[in-house]
Amino acid sequence: MKSSLKRTIHFIIKHNTIIIFLLMLVLSALASNAFFTPNNLANLIRQVAPVGIISMGMLLVILTGGIDLSVGSIVAMIGVLCALFTQSMSLPLAIVASLLAGIVVGSISGYLVSVQKMAPFIATLALMTIVRGLGFIFSKGAPVMVADSASALTDFGSGSLLGIPNPAIILFLVFGITAVLLKYNIYGRILIAIGSNEEAVRLSGIKVPVYKFSVYAIIGGLAAISGMIGTARTGVGSPNIGIGLELDVIAAVVIGGTSLMGGKGSALNTFLGVLILGMIGNIMNLMDIASYSQQVIKGLIIILAVLLQRFQEK
Repeated sequence: MKSSLKRTIHFIIKHNTIIIFLLMLVLSALASNAFFTPNNLANLIRQVAPVGIISMGMLLVILTGGIDLSVGSIVAMIGVLCALFTQSMSLPLAIVASLLAGIVVGSISGYLVSVQKMAPFIATLALMTIVRGLGFIFSKGAPVMVADSASALTDFGSGSLLGIPNPAIILFLVFGITAVLLKYNIYGRILIAIGSNEEAVRLSGIKVPVYKFSVYAIIGGLAAISGMIGTARTGVGSPNIGIGLELDVIAAVVIGGTSLMGGKGSALNTFLGVLILGMIGNIMNLMDIASYSQQVIKGLIIILAVLLQRFQEK
């Protein structure tokens, strides 16, 4: 009897993210009849797509024991740059230039962390402030409209394929690539090893700074993609968007069971964490609960997720 109870408890702790996700589905269905309607589900996955895309990059960063607080600012700056670029160059070139700009910002964070040995929190906090300021400088403090000639961008942002919103399709692609990297590729395994025991990895001859640098460049690129999606959806690049986005991203990764100490996490659980966080906001909106109450609940969920991780480790 005791052994059966122990196995049950172990199973619940080990698969807590999946269980919480299933419970959220049940609670959401009970809370509102509108939750499982096609329109609401499409809106839900469209809304979580930007957070989900960046969360896959944040997962890689946190696996190495790092953190990136600049992603919300990158989203805002790239949204502005993308809108500006559409006014002076072709749409494909504007997209490539915006993506490269995000990678450059991420690479600066990677350089500060991996080469200059700055604490990730400090380096990305500084970049968060700088990049947000650049967004306001580039836009002159006002929203920037996407050029009429770039209507294909806004059509993509509001469009869908087989009933699946286009931003969600990008999220699924990013999730699939991340899952393959972590489970079947040596690159992902090295990231996990760095987070588990960086010194051992270094002594084995692996160039740890190169891998640390790469994850910040990747998350910069993914934040740029999210910024372009935001501009595509609204047709406007605004320096005011993305404030607090980094907290939602970190919350989603933590809810997915990723250890903030590094070395532990998975793409699937992070994806479920994104959906759980999205469902919380969605169902509260359907129930007309104020946004500031949502922030309180999100904070409590993060605390519970961390406490559950510690209980699981014990």
